[in-house]
Amino acid sequence: MQHKRPHGKRSAPPRNADGRYWMFGIHAVRDGLANPRRRKHRLVLTLNAANQLAEAAAAAGIEPEICDARRFSAPLDASSVHQGAALETEALDWGDVAALCPPEDGRVVLLLDRVSDPHNVGAILRSAEVFGASAVIAPARHSAPESGALAKAASGALERQPYLRVRNLADAMQGLQKDGYVMIGMAGEASVDIDAAVAAAGSAPLGIVLGAEGPGLRERTRETCDALARIPSAADFASLNVSNAAAVSLFAARRHAAR
Repeated sequence: MQHKRPHGKRSAPPRNADGRYWMFGIHAVRDGLANPRRRKHRLVLTLNAANQLAEAAAAAGIEPEICDARRFSAPLDASSVHQGAALETEALDWGDVAALCPPEDGRVVLLLDRVSDPHNVGAILRSAEVFGASAVIAPARHSAPESGALAKAASGALERQPYLRVRNLADAMQGLQKDGYVMIGMAGEASVDIDAAVAAAGSAPLGIVLGAEGPGLRERTRETCDALARIPSAADFASLNVSNAAAVSLFAARRHAAR
């Protein structure tokens, strides 16, 4: 499952030394403004966007900087579809894994092994919110940080769905295993389907582990899993990208928990 970068796509502006970044787009900015946990530093809007976000900005207690739509003043990549709205902010602090993921029956945690595309991670956060995952966990290095592109792809889920970046993913997996979680790693070559792997875990809380498109799970990540599973395909060589695989896996886990 190799992911190709769209032709002509430019990289996002670098994160400031103080950890600030710009989220953009009407939906993402509105949800960011409405989140009391989010630190808000600057709000740049066109007149049209200001009309749409007036109530949200007032409730957040931040005065927008109004700019000409033809000369949008927030330092965004030229390819960013900002819709005339940008909010300078910082990554959310969700706390630690143990506090967010207590070992209760029916709990599902999603773990991402070096998934670096912000659009994939944003889509995964949306699925995690829909299917009630306790958290999405990723390594601090070589994974998508909280960013404007990720926030826009998440379409508001970033404000509500915990996204934790840990120092070492395998260590985090082992910590959850000590609390009773069963770790199921998704691998196309596995002999067991996801439904069977979830059923075999019984009522234990689950960790669904997905690797980056192409490389898949790293060796230590794979070895830390309790089981490997695949998503059955109706055709040879057919595959899903990592965000779709996450949605299908979460659906399988939640369907079993509801029985």
